[in-house]
Amino acid sequence: MNGMRLAIVSLVVVVTGLVGATTSTARPPNIVLFLCDDLGTGDLSVLGSREIRTPNIDALFAQGTRLTRHWAGNAVCAPSRCVLLTGRHPGHAVVRSNREFKPEGQAPMPAGTVTLVGLLHEAGYATGGFGKWGLGAPGSDSDPVACGFDRFFGYNCQREAHSFYPTHLWDNRERVELENPALSGDPQVARAGRIAAEPPPGDGAFARFAGTQYSADLIAEQQLAFVREHAAEPFFLYVPTTVPHLALQVPAAEPSLADYRRHFGEERPYLGGGGYVPCQRPLATYAAMITRMDREVGRLVALLDELGLSDETIFVFTSDNGATFPGCGGLDTARLKSNGDLRQWKGSPYEGGLRVPAVVVWPGRIPAGGVIDGITGFEDWLPTLLDLAGLADRIPAGLDGTSLAAAVQGLAPAPVGRILYRELTEGRWQAVTDGRWKAVRQAVGPKQADRARPTELYDLAADPGEAYDLAAEQPDIVRALEAAMQREHVPHPAWPLPFADTRPAND
Repeated sequence: MNGMRLAIVSLVVVVTGLVGATTSTARPPNIVLFLCDDLGTGDLSVLGSREIRTPNIDALFAQGTRLTRHWAGNAVCAPSRCVLLTGRHPGHAVVRSNREFKPEGQAPMPAGTVTLVGLLHEAGYATGGFGKWGLGAPGSDSDPVACGFDRFFGYNCQREAHSFYPTHLWDNRERVELENPALSGDPQVARAGRIAAEPPPGDGAFARFAGTQYSADLIAEQQLAFVREHAAEPFFLYVPTTVPHLALQVPAAEPSLADYRRHFGEERPYLGGGGYVPCQRPLATYAAMITRMDREVGRLVALLDELGLSDETIFVFTSDNGATFPGCGGLDTARLKSNGDLRQWKGSPYEGGLRVPAVVVWPGRIPAGGVIDGITGFEDWLPTLLDLAGLADRIPAGLDGTSLAAAVQGLAPAPVGRILYRELTEGRWQAVTDGRWKAVRQAVGPKQADRARPTELYDLAADPGEAYDLAAEQPDIVRALEAAMQREHVPHPAWPLPFADTRPAND
């Protein structure tokens, strides 16, 4: 292969394409966007993990350009994916928090919302999505089909995706029943499905929480089939994998599981009762889940090699937010250093909630081993990918994202003099950075959400772990970043953030 023979990597965002502005090839590039679910910056061996093996993802990072200070769209699933697909940051986005709709699905985007997949579909791309959606229930105004996917296979609902052995998945708008017991697919049952601690449980006590059809395997086969089916035409492959989001589940026959069990030794079992099914060996299972996903990344790259498509494909690998917090579902992410030395975890306004691994690969066009240290975010992918594909004229006006096409190709420096803004209504916080300085503002409490605590200020250049609040020493910078928060936040009646919505213009 001319550029990227990968071992067997797992969770990264892969994008396949050709920079249209610099190519005379008639066929536009393919785009593969591989999005992990709760993958932290410390969960990859290429980024320092000493616990988890990710050879294929490591190979992607070696052959592409890494974005070292990349912010996910938000610190939790649905609003992060909204930013990714619309190019609008959370202060302008149409989905600003997780919100479940019954019987299944999340709050939809309004009808006609312009998305990356819709724009590529209109430009003639075959479009496929395989994994977790979370942006509109089946049949809603923004289910995958309504947003422009020719084919979607996987979970529509984030809650259903809390099991890797669900009772069903979705094939476009058709519900596909699986041969899995309802016990493992229903978080409400799982919450009550606690294993007694005495006597100490053996393997058999945990086996009943597994099923026969592992969703990640089923989804991976469908994404490979999509590539084979559309190999003769430009395609957009969106892979929002559910790995490594909890629950902690991997097939017992997973080859790496035995190795990780030996590596971690005896573990404290997770007996359930916290919203996720029990797991006998949490650390070993989590590591095996990631290594299994890494292998699927390798299979995907190998198929592109086999079909002669690798040099015509842009791979983007990233995660939807930082790693989950320690203790959730029995997992000790602090022991794994899943977020490295960053502060806090998923859901947080600090770097551990927002900063994610990111790399973009394009053999012969994007430098191998390149690094972009400037601030970048999910809002940048829509304009960047359209630009790389030669579709810059289709980039909508008014986006918050900036095209990084020239920067990732080494043709220009990364954008400077910009800010990144994030807010989360369910967490009641705002965060903004200009690259060096970062301000965080949080509500006082759930009953006083119209008031905020004093703004915090961190020097990310000197203090990337956000240990020292310098607000008292830098009042002018605090005022400037508070003004940016106010400017970037546009109130939305469906997504109230009271302390920001009611803030006087001259406050």
